[in-house]
Amino acid sequence: MKAIIAEKPSVAREIAALLGATEKKDGYLTGNGYQVTWALGHLVGLAMPEDYGLLGFQRENLPILPNPFLLTVRKIKRDKSYVPDSGAVRQLKIIEQVISRCDSIIVATDAGREGELIFRYIYDYLKCSKPFQRLWISSLTEKAIKQGFENLNDGTNFDGLYHAGQGRSQADWIVGINASQALSIAAGHGVYSLGRVQTPTLALICKRYLENKEFSIKKYWQIQLEHRKEFVDFKSLSKTKWDVKKEAEDKLKSVQRNAVAIVSGVEHKTVSEPPPLLFDLTGLQKEANKKLGFSAEETLNVAQSLYEKKFITYPRTGSKYIPEDLWSEIPPLVRALETKTSCEEAVGKVKWGRFNKRIVNDIKVTDHHGLLITEKIPSALPAKEDVIYDMIALRLLEAVSHTCSKEITDITLQVSHYDFALKGCKIVEAGWRGIRGNFTEEDNEPIQELPEIRVGDELKIKTAEVLEKKTKPPMLYTEASLLSAMENAGKEMENEDERKALQSIGIGTPATRASIIETLFKRDYIKREKKSLVPTQKGIQVYGAIKDKRIADVAMTAEWEVALHKIENNEADVTVFHKAMEAYTSSITQELLNVNIAKEEQPELTCPKCKTTNLVVREKVVKCPNESCNWLQFRNICGVKLGLPEIDSLVKKGKTNLIKGMKSKAGKKFDAYITMNDKGETSFEFEKNIYKKK
Repeated sequence: MKAIIAEKPSVAREIAALLGATEKKDGYLTGNGYQVTWALGHLVGLAMPEDYGLLGFQRENLPILPNPFLLTVRKIKRDKSYVPDSGAVRQLKIIEQVISRCDSIIVATDAGREGELIFRYIYDYLKCSKPFQRLWISSLTEKAIKQGFENLNDGTNFDGLYHAGQGRSQADWIVGINASQALSIAAGHGVYSLGRVQTPTLALICKRYLENKEFSIKKYWQIQLEHRKEFVDFKSLSKTKWDVKKEAEDKLKSVQRNAVAIVSGVEHKTVSEPPPLLFDLTGLQKEANKKLGFSAEETLNVAQSLYEKKFITYPRTGSKYIPEDLWSEIPPLVRALETKTSCEEAVGKVKWGRFNKRIVNDIKVTDHHGLLITEKIPSALPAKEDVIYDMIALRLLEAVSHTCSKEITDITLQVSHYDFALKGCKIVEAGWRGIRGNFTEEDNEPIQELPEIRVGDELKIKTAEVLEKKTKPPMLYTEASLLSAMENAGKEMENEDERKALQSIGIGTPATRASIIETLFKRDYIKREKKSLVPTQKGIQVYGAIKDKRIADVAMTAEWEVALHKIENNEADVTVFHKAMEAYTSSITQELLNVNIAKEEQPELTCPKCKTTNLVVREKVVKCPNESCNWLQFRNICGVKLGLPEIDSLVKKGKTNLIKGMKSKAGKKFDAYITMNDKGETSFEFEKNIYKKK
């Protein structure tokens, strides 16, 4: 009898059905010599400080460096303490019973670092010593699962993967626990959360936000001419930029006295744009954020659902390539897309017999190949899944298409001794850009076909005007650009050798970056303003305290990712990594214990209920400390956090200013005033809408 442990019940059911283990039991399926059970994510994790008998937030206990680390069943927060998750306890007992009845184990958790860690922590916690093999698959189709079972790997072949997962887990624990407690102790008020990857990511957002806010916008002026030749209208722009408007206006008068512009230079060059590679997870998240406004976590969840429905391959991939032995499967996948209405036209533009093999690279395939569709084509999907599926499918069609060739024409004109420039762009061969008819991108030249223009030609000036322009501050991060910054963190390093080593690593992994961003939202460190990510007052406060500290160093965090990558490939020792992380943690703990965080200046407010006691303002609540009164007001109302000015106005005046962007339980946004009666009870007051008949 063999035990099979999957990561989720849905995956376990797919595997069990294929193996003939169809008899349902409590927490597992059995039959045909197999017992198939499942974890529920991380059932087992690293123990908390109290499990070692250490009280939290005690200066004398820091740094906390467990040796050895203890494992415990997953815990959930209840009231002010953590208790074992009853669902996790129950499922863990079922896994233990299944394993005890079997001779060996087949590991079928997700094929990646975290999937490996989920199984190994269970295996270690149960003190199991039975042999195990690894099922390594990139999709959940019947074909992929069958091939996986035909090519099971010895479990010890993945020790490097486990050690990397374990090293990441323990490093995040000691850095997160110690840094968070040290900063909270130093502050003397509130609880602050710091983390190995979370904090450098916050530093990226805050640094960019402050650069944007402090940027001094300057005005400048240019002269624009409008021309017409052979029934084609086009515009040119002065090469000179004037800092003073009057100077530009004076030059405009001189230009207007001329009826024509003389062509002084024409340069043609052909530019080739290779087709894009396949999506990795980060690439898909960036594209979905740019084009659809999806958050990174939302995209991951949608992709995971498509994977579990067998429509795409494993989404948590960091590769954009496929191995040579998978190339033969690409033409049937492309052909299969003809049956999907939204892809039919695009498939018709693919040049059969001339597929581009740029995506084939055995060396650059990591744990999993680039994102692909499977041979199972969906007939109907929920809207979000449909649009993400099409994004992956159309990227495949673009990837196997040929280079797009453009002719770029740079033209220089002269009017009254001033140079003007214009640019033309003509598609010579559409190539991959013809798949979706997508010929312009944010960073590419706009398509503007010009009539034939030669040096010495005289171009009539239809109109001339002065344009006011402004210098632009650094753009605030969107989730797409933040993911790029996290992915390319190593490129900021000054040392060229280190930069090369880190350029494909970044901070976090494709599988974890979304959760890191979401953690910053949950900690109330960042918020969304339209598509931009900006820090909250609390986020800026934390950044101000740690910006010069090593815990905020993006490049150092990227170095840890390189070390974990080497451990995964059995090129480095996890023990050496762990000792380095302990030394780093000891150092940053001392740094943070000496930090000063300024307290928010809190208003003096009398309780609106008992009318005698001064209120206490906390991060999440405003409360009356008088136990016989116990008045309480949550600061977060319908998704919007009340700032100190709003709380002051509510308690003293009985009404806030108009609060915008609150969300109802149905998810609809609304604006309203929050009012308070004499008993301290709050309610909404909506604006009166006055409609005028036209």
